[in-house]
Amino acid sequence: MTAPDNTKVVVAFGDSITDGTASTLNGDDRWPDVFARRLHAAVGNRWVVVNAGIGGNQVIGPADYTAAKPISGGPSALSRIDRNVTSLPGVAAVIWFEGINDFGSSNATVADVVAGYRQGVTRLRAALPGVKVYAATLTSALASTPTHGTPDVDAKRQALNAFFRSGSLFNGMIDFATPTMDPTTGSLKAVYQPNSATGGPGDKLHPNRAGYAAMAAAVDLRLFGTKAP
Repeated sequence: MTAPDNTKVVVAFGDSITDGTASTLNGDDRWPDVFARRLHAAVGNRWVVVNAGIGGNQVIGPADYTAAKPISGGPSALSRIDRNVTSLPGVAAVIWFEGINDFGSSNATVADVVAGYRQGVTRLRAALPGVKVYAATLTSALASTPTHGTPDVDAKRQALNAFFRSGSLFNGMIDFATPTMDPTTGSLKAVYQPNSATGGPGDKLHPNRAGYAAMAAAVDLRLFGTKAP
């Protein structure tokens, strides 16, 4: 697309929940879509939101990704930072939201995923001086799929979120987990599961359009130069 030279870009960097699994087909109601509309309503076209989510993507996995050995989630986030983020013109901010596939698909440790985030943020800041990198807490997958819905995966998710909340690495934190989780069950709220909108019963991992809207509403627009949340 063509945009003025002073247009700032925020990259939504993540997995299927950023890509928009279980959102409305051609409905533009993924969380980056709703966030973009909020941002444009507040500041006009000074910012552009780019969706760089890939279904099944991981922060650090897979260890081996080649044409002869592909996986459906694509190359790791660390492998695609240059192509999908730093090579884009005008990038001023990144919202990085992933890790559940590292735990559910690859059984990665929290320490290894944290190390991956540290490496990635270091590379982002080296390539894009002044870039703001925001972490987004992982939404609950408890009681969802056999791979992602176990108590062990949820414990890892909570530990990674605690790291995000510590403020030791990122320019800020966006809390997607709290507004989408049912505190009585620890799972995704029933109202945010696809059977309350479109797409059948869903999997308790991917939110519906209402859940994506709730996530977008959790982004504090003051992080992007507005005067009010």
